[in-house]
Amino acid sequence: MTDDHTHVLDFFTPRAAGWDSRFPDDGPAYAAAAGLLGLRPGDSVLDAGCGTGRALPALRAVVGPRGTVLGADLTPAMLEAAVRAGRAGSGTLIRADVARLPLRDGALDAVFGAGLISHLARPQADTAELARVVRPGGVLALFHPIGRAALAARHGRAVTDDDLRAEPRLRALLAGSGWRLDSYTDEDDRFLALAVRQP
Repeated sequence: MTDDHTHVLDFFTPRAAGWDSRFPDDGPAYAAAAGLLGLRPGDSVLDAGCGTGRALPALRAVVGPRGTVLGADLTPAMLEAAVRAGRAGSGTLIRADVARLPLRDGALDAVFGAGLISHLARPQADTAELARVVRPGGVLALFHPIGRAALAARHGRAVTDDDLRAEPRLRALLAGSGWRLDSYTDEDDRFLALAVRQP
């Protein structure tokens, strides 16, 4: 196990059991974001760093019963919390590092990442790995149910330009890893960056 894995596990394992109770009203925001991915019935989507699987029911609703919904997370306690919450019925849960996904090239139509970008050990390489598993023209959605300013305030910090989620930084990061940033929304009640997989 790498130091990066240890950091992620140390952060998320003790928080897993109470994670959903900290954010009880986020469901509609997840559903709205899932609806903006342009997915169709029968499509395949990965929730990367799925945590307790809060996005899985919304993603299943979009791709329907014939679609494929995967939830990947590094932390066993988070996946266990997803099962306890009854979300395993909405998708297949796998323990996996987003830096090395057990998926073939171009297997997916989209990747959804809620709160993911700030936890990537190697953002350029890791977003390139997400690009590897998505077909050209597929979509990456980087989401958070509140915007950068609201999130920073929650943590007692100020918003800074060196934040990876700042539009210029994110646009450059994604462009260097196989994506084109198509839309960027950073409002109090939502952060959503949508990018398209380049050929």
